Amino acid sequence: MAAALDDLFASPDHYLHSFDGDAAIFVPMDRAAYHRSIFLDGRISPAGNTSARMPLSALVGRAPPRAPTAWIFHVAHCGSTLLARGLDRVATNLVLREPLALRQLALAPDAERLRVVTAMASRRYRADLPTVIKANVPVNFILPDLVSFDEQARAIFLYLELRDYLLAVLRNEGHREWLRRVTAQLAPHVGDLTSASDAERAAVLWMAQMQAFSRALRDLPNARSLDAERFFAEPRPFLKLAADQLSVPISGEESEAIVQGPLFATYSKNPQVQFNNEMRLARRLALEQTLVNELEQAERWIEKHGGALQAMNIIGAAALTKVQN
Repeated sequence: MAAALDDLFASPDHYLHSFDGDAAIFVPMDRAAYHRSIFLDGRISPAGNTSARMPLSALVGRAPPRAPTAWIFHVAHCGSTLLARGLDRVATNLVLREPLALRQLALAPDAERLRVVTAMASRRYRADLPTVIKANVPVNFILPDLVSFDEQARAIFLYLELRDYLLAVLRNEGHREWLRRVTAQLAPHVGDLTSASDAERAAVLWMAQMQAFSRALRDLPNARSLDAERFFAEPRPFLKLAADQLSVPISGEESEAIVQGPLFATYSKNPQVQFNNEMRLARRLALEQTLVNELEQAERWIEKHGGALQAMNIIGAAALTKVQN
């Protein structure tokens, strides 16, 4: 068992996918499998068809020290998958997109399990380059725990201004279903929104995330914020800035090639679907007309409850414009 554990702890080829009761579920991976897995939840594309169960008790207290890790935190539907895939070069950093075990712990916090998951997720294929983890929305609500693990961590907080966020999350029924589901799951943080409208749910969730981001940015000197609309409008410079911020070795020429390539001409979550920023802007223009009443309702909620200006000032002051030494 000792030899097996040493191997398990040493290589990202053994991926801690999720928890099932008191068991940790591992699936086989390799660098190519991580690269092609757009997400590491149920949509994972592993290196083999087998999985292994291990009692959590065999891992707690035995995982290796956590290596420094880089992070992308985001508010959902804001280009985080596009950014993370743009940074995912097979020969460089390992990029983990939305690890399921991390999301599970955001919804059912457990300090011991979180220590194991973050240590396992920090493993690398290249010792000189940190693993980059793109989290998801529930993880934004355990930011204080993650900050406590490494107060020098490099991170990007990808966000949208309120109206941009509303246009993103209210744009169709599928996104609204996501909004209702995630706000119900996050009720301990955002309150009981059973009787709230979709516009109010979106406003509450946006505000809670902006406040969480502003607090984390105060505590993480090496973290920066990035307005997703700026990234969409100027992807080449901001992809390069993001790479530098997260210690991903991408040159300006490589950044240009990535932006001019198929990734930025297709839907980042489904490469079979053609999509680009011009199409996104056309969709947005139409939505501004059809959603006008809900946009105003959400804006009234934010104005009534206050707190947005202070949070946004902190977020704006940490904007990604250059990389700190």
